[in-house]
Amino acid sequence: MSITDYLISAGLILLVVRQLRGRRITTFNLLLPLGIVVYASQSYLHGLPTGGNDLALVGGGIALGALLGTLCGLFTSVRPDAEGRPFAKAGWVAGGLWIVGVGSRLAFELYATHGGGASIAHFSASHGITSVDAWGTALILMAFAEVLGRTAVLAWRAYTVRRDNPALVEAEIGSGSGPRSGRPQMVGSGIMGAGERAF
Repeated sequence: MSITDYLISAGLILLVVRQLRGRRITTFNLLLPLGIVVYASQSYLHGLPTGGNDLALVGGGIALGALLGTLCGLFTSVRPDAEGRPFAKAGWVAGGLWIVGVGSRLAFELYATHGGGASIAHFSASHGITSVDAWGTALILMAFAEVLGRTAVLAWRAYTVRRDNPALVEAEIGSGSGPRSGRPQMVGSGIMGAGERAF
């Protein structure tokens, strides 16, 4: 693994860890994780392996990533701040799910490059995985699906906050933009269960 690999993984983890304190949802904040994954895919994505069970491995990675990302978005509280703009605050469940996704990919890469290559090759041969590229493709598409799932959920929930605040919409249309500061209105528990702890 290169320094870039570590920086990409650390950057993705940091994005959600920072949201434990709460951040206003902006277009930049939503698109930054997607940009990181797209950048990483340029190094690791080299076509779509189709031999043997390669597609099943890739499909499983995509499904797992989409599940983790969607759950991460659902377990992130999104409420209007003092100015009525959408404010996201990840709980421990959301942060944990995100770290499991990013951390498992990082752990696999470390294992593969530090003595685990033979075991992975044996597993691949036993399960009809015909290409080393299938693993890389599955991992990068898992990351992309995780980021996309989380982004889609947060974007939709931010949209509903804005939709339910007509005064904000009118103010933004009239001014073209609004201030970027503001404290959240933490009222109620939204869709979160008892497992979420707010900060």
